Amino acid sequence: MTKRNRIWSRLRRQDVMHAARTTAAAALSLEVAYLLKLPEPYWAAITTVIVMQSTLGAALTVSEQRFAGTALGAGMGALLGSYFSPGVGWFAVGMIVLGILCPVLGLDNAAYRFAGITLTIVMLVSRTKPAWVIAIHRFVEVSVGIAMGLILTALWPGNEPALSGGH
Repeated sequence: MTKRNRIWSRLRRQDVMHAARTTAAAALSLEVAYLLKLPEPYWAAITTVIVMQSTLGAALTVSEQRFAGTALGAGMGALLGSYFSPGVGWFAVGMIVLGILCPVLGLDNAAYRFAGITLTIVMLVSRTKPAWVIAIHRFVEVSVGIAMGLILTALWPGNEPALSGGH
């Protein structure tokens, strides 16, 4: 067997189907974000790619956590970003508060991870708009990504096991 044949022999039908599902979902998510005129539509596509790495059952469960975490991170970013200058100190305060708040609210590490990511983007990326506007945009962009990922996973279920190492 030639090296080229060995490489292609690794490709399975479910790999191609997973790539097609993920591509379709990410493209649809991006298009919806464009239609909504969201300022950074790529966050919807990124979130969809993350959601598509799970089976529907796993995606539903963890997406609730991702959604809640995104809402918390956006809220914390809007609050801190509206009253304080961006910097390491206030960012650290937000991260520790989110890290304590998530388990108190019954949320897991997926929620905290998305809360931290959203807080980071809202607080630390230079913007010309107020923090609360950025927070709303980020929440909507990520929510579109979660929704499109779940919809495509439900409409076009894969038969492959969930991939490990999800975000």
